[in-house]
Formats: sequence, C-alpha cells, structure tokens
Amino acid sequence: MKLVTFTHNNQTRVGAVVNNTVIDSLGCTDIPISMIEFLAAGSKALLAMQHLINHGKKTITLNEVKLNAPVPRPGKYLGISLNYADHIAETGREQSEYPSFFTKQSSCVIGSGDAIHKPRISDKLDYEGELAFVIGKRCRHVPVERAHQVIAGFTIANDVSIRDWQMHSPTMMIGKSFDTCGPLGPWLVTPDELRDPHNLSIKTWIDDELRQNANTRQMIFNCYEMIAYLSKAMTLEPGDVITTGTPSGVGVKMQPRGYMKPGQTARIEIEGIGTLSNPVIDEPEHTIIY
Repeated sequence: MKLVTFTHNNQTRVGAVVNNTVIDSLGCTDIPISMIEFLAAGSKALLAMQHLINHGKKTITLNEVKLNAPVPRPGKYLGISLNYADHIAETGREQSEYPSFFTKQSSCVIGSGDAIHKPRISDKLDYEGELAFVIGKRCRHVPVERAHQVIAGFTIANDVSIRDWQMHSPTMMIGKSFDTCGPLGPWLVTPDELRDPHNLSIKTWIDDELRQNANTRQMIFNCYEMIAYLSKAMTLEPGDVITTGTPSGVGVKMQPRGYMKPGQTARIEIEGIGTLSNPVIDEPEHTIIY
C-alpha cells in the first residue's frame, strides 16, 4: 500500500495511491484525516483503506491532487549521521562505535514538488539522499528481531543541510532544521509492499547529473538496529520519522563544491518506493515574519 497525505479542493486528508489515482478517504469514518492519527489507529484504519482500494469507488487522478509530505509534522524527526562507510571516508571522520543521531525540527518538512529555499544567509545548501522509515506503533525497548513490527512504512528523505550553520553546534541541529530542509515523500510504502529495505538502490541527481549512487545494504547500522538503539532511550510513537544516513557524493565534498543553486532540481530515487523531486529557489520575501 502506498499511503499519502494529499490536498484536494482545499481539503487535506489521508489516501492511497493505486497506479495513477488516489483512493479518497473523504467521508470514511474509519479513516482518520491525519497520517499520525491514521497510523495510531492501527489495523482498523489499514483494513478500512484496503476496503476502499478493493472497491475503488472514490478515486481522484494523481495530477488533480497536491501531494504533501506523508507525515507533514512528525512528532520526532531523527537522523543518523555517518551511516555509510564511503560517506565516512569522504568526510575523513572515523566510524563511531554507536549510532549517532541528530534532530531535525518538524517545521522543516515539505513534500515532493515543494521548493527548497536557498536561505538568504548562506549559499552552502547541500543535499543528502536517504531512505527514511516511519514508526507505526508506540514502543519502547524493542529487540532487534521484533523491530520490523513497529515500522509503518518507508519513504524518501532529502536531508537538506546548510553546511556552515551545521557547524555552529556539535549537534548539527540548526543547520539541519532550516525551513524547507526536510523534503519527504512522495508517499509511505507499507512493509508488505517493499522487499528487503536493506537491499535497495538509492540515487540522487541534481538536474541531470547523478551525484549519489549506492545501495542500502551498505548501511552500517540497519533500520532494525536503529529502532532497538533509540527505543532503549525514548518511547517511539506513530508518525516519528527516522532517516538512515546518506552515501558518498554530497556537494560539500565535490571539487569544486556542488552546492544546490536556485533553478536546479534535486531528485532522489529509491528502488521500490519512487522519486522525491524538489526545485530549488531563492528564499522568498514572504518568509519574513515579525
């Protein structure tokens, strides 16, 4: 199942994508409007969505809707750093004994097709193509062998980073959390539809130039190990987003630097999920609010 959060006729709600149509949940009392509530409802909501898919009565063509981020405002957005050996090598850093996580603030999240803003205070706007997964059940102290049971689905993330501001703090949080620095999408693919998440090709293009080309089998800590580690410290909740790290090929390590510029488009493709695509523009004047 490909779950989406979409807007149609100024109303936002949860649906599912089948071929080039969106299965519309409008009016279905068993399907909550928001993705977090949908995931928290568990099997009841999933069965109701499957019923709509099977009957196919309420459909909208995909080009008639606005796809938002699958989880527009996650409760937690956690990213793991340095989780591909080739990326560690290009940074000159050493591999950590433990998974190393940072947070992105949820206000950075945008959907596929939304514009990434080059901020007015920096030109060091970088991309990081990543597999992301979303938690589907409230959980704590999850063993590795059961971690797959708490994943609601998988999506694509661009961990957009403002490199100079990233270095303002050891946590990297502020440089990872600028508005529009969290593209997610285009949808959430449920685990039953995706084969092994640890053997998927992942590619990032800037315009037509292939910048990153790797496979998720190259991850140092896999998705289940990340869940086991994090859940030792904190309760994970439905809708929490966890990104799994980026492979080599980031702009900051190119010569000359390959930072994103207005007019370009960042496109990330992950096998079995789809494509996340976002244009880059100068930060608009309307972002000034005071």
